[in-house]
Amino acid sequence: MSWEAVIGIETHVELSTRSKMFCGCAVDFGAEPNTNICPVCLGLPGALPVPNRKAIEGIVAIGLALNCEITERSVFHRKNYFYADLPKNYQVSQFDVPVCRDGYLEIELDGETRRIGIERAHMEEDTGKSTHVGDGGRIHSASETLLDFNRSGVPLVEIVSRPDIRSAAEARAYAQELRAIVAELGVSDARLEEGSIRFDANISIRPAGSDTLGTKVEIKNMNSFRSLERAVDYEIRRQIAAVEAGQQIVQETRHWNEEAGETQSMRTKEGSSDYRYFADPDLVPLVVPPSWVEEIRASLPELPEARRKRYATLGLHPKAAAMLSSSARTIRHLFDETVAAGAPALAAFNWLTGEVTAWMRRTDTEPAELTGERLAALIALVDEGVVSATAAKEVLEGVLAGEGEPRQVAEARDLVQVSDRGALEGAVRRVLDADPDAVERLRSGEEKVIGFLVGQVMRETGGKADPRLVNELIREAVGSDG
Repeated sequence: MSWEAVIGIETHVELSTRSKMFCGCAVDFGAEPNTNICPVCLGLPGALPVPNRKAIEGIVAIGLALNCEITERSVFHRKNYFYADLPKNYQVSQFDVPVCRDGYLEIELDGETRRIGIERAHMEEDTGKSTHVGDGGRIHSASETLLDFNRSGVPLVEIVSRPDIRSAAEARAYAQELRAIVAELGVSDARLEEGSIRFDANISIRPAGSDTLGTKVEIKNMNSFRSLERAVDYEIRRQIAAVEAGQQIVQETRHWNEEAGETQSMRTKEGSSDYRYFADPDLVPLVVPPSWVEEIRASLPELPEARRKRYATLGLHPKAAAMLSSSARTIRHLFDETVAAGAPALAAFNWLTGEVTAWMRRTDTEPAELTGERLAALIALVDEGVVSATAAKEVLEGVLAGEGEPRQVAEARDLVQVSDRGALEGAVRRVLDADPDAVERLRSGEEKVIGFLVGQVMRETGGKADPRLVNELIREAVGSDG
């Protein structure tokens, strides 16, 4: 039987606010455990929550970027469950009336565009952090568990996709695009390694062509895009093998074990009724008027999809446009400046994603001395034959080191090419006279010899000759011999 995977992804995004969702405690990743806590985020009797306006702006921005409908009047609920890292024994969340709903996100995979529906994006608070001490860091093998409530109450957005994803590769593409959007909005640093963006996958299988949903299994602990793709792929194969062996899939939460390369059972999965949702009596309904929504919409930056399309209109190949779109903000800014200064888009792309990016990684610094105008001028020097492509790399080093404009650096470092025909004809003649065998091979049609002869002239001139002019002069001289 042919099987089809049905996958939905729940994404949790910690927002980059200075204070928590419902209190004034600082949000400070890496602070000493249990130092940023108060009666509100610990749920002590009599403590009353107050929503964070900046966090509300963040979720509205995410909703707009995901083409969602923004609910003018939404409601906070209490999600009741008991776990050690939840000091209130409930989590303030949203249930049937979220801030954002009915959106979509488009992804590109293997040259095709797929639209993944967004069911909802709602506002809630994060839980505390549990550190399991012992072999493997797993709860089942831990000798003790340490609790840090600094993260408890941090503003959190949960983005729930519709079950429109059909493969592990699509799941990865969705997660990467969503993370890129969140990072571009600036509402979160979206760092997987620090847990500020986390992905859980709900996976089921069904016979290909069927409309009936199978029993879903939730997968947690996927800390990289690679882990997400591997975990989803493994779970699809596990469920198919189980069903074909006559076993029944159980609705449960499973843990991805990166080292073992497999999912492992954690606990049976609760349904929404198990959480006994009810409207939080300490929080009034949240009102987001249309005027505020439009104000936030006007502040949105250019998003990755729009940026890729713009780069493509400049002549970049879709893969190059995607690569540039995911590059550092500094590189993208320099690209726009360089093209605006008149440089060809492809040349600007090659320099910025090649030499400039390599320099940034090597030095771990920003290219403060490099502007789009200077890079465009350097590209023009190469196009005009003033400096060679090899020498231009040295010119760039000088510009980045603060030695001045590209032409100034080229002249100061004696890198300007010799482009005078009269000055080069003598060097060409000396090289040809010294190697008549190479001349004869070139004359007989052995094209690869031209590269050798150009190299000899470059050596003769100390690397200053214009190689294109040298190539032309060699062909003229060989053609006129005899």
